[in-house]
Amino acid sequence: MAVAKSVPRAGYGRSADQVDRYFAEHYAQAKAAGLQVGTYWYSYAVSPADAANEARACLTVLGNCHFDYPIYFDLEEKWQFANGRNFCDSLVKNFCSVLEQNGCYAGLYISRSPLQNYISSSVAQRYAIWVAEYGPRCNYGGNYGLWQHSSNGSVPGVSGNCDIDYAAVINKKHPVTRKDPDGGL
Repeated sequence: MAVAKSVPRAGYGRSADQVDRYFAEHYAQAKAAGLQVGTYWYSYAVSPADAANEARACLTVLGNCHFDYPIYFDLEEKWQFANGRNFCDSLVKNFCSVLEQNGCYAGLYISRSPLQNYISSSVAQRYAIWVAEYGPRCNYGGNYGLWQHSSNGSVPGVSGNCDIDYAAVINKKHPVTRKDPDGGL
């Protein structure tokens, strides 16, 4: 399904100071262009508690932004995978549960092979999945909402290569926008 969307990186790590310096600009431009927007936070978490700290930093950076797609926990570091499935599951669950406790629709961005090898099916089924696997088809047998199939696409108005995704069905049973602490959206 062709969907005009933008999923810019919000930041990385455990501090809101690690905001992506282009996030606010990319978010504003995507919204102004009428694109559907999601975001992701790149993880360097060394423990489940650290993943929860990363989620809190992400929420600080996001403020009251509104998203059409989930906020994804980006799990890519080989040393994290080397700690095994239980460790990776706990990182995902801790990050995503903090987001959900704050009214966000949480997901996981991960490559297909680590998804199959380091994430349990119960965790993969619990959160929105954005799977990366470059090529003509996605070989992941589970459900996913986004499939990143290329890193060298082009988009009018953007210079350089862009990641290209296929949007499957995003289950919107969870809220997509963060709730304001004062009760509004």
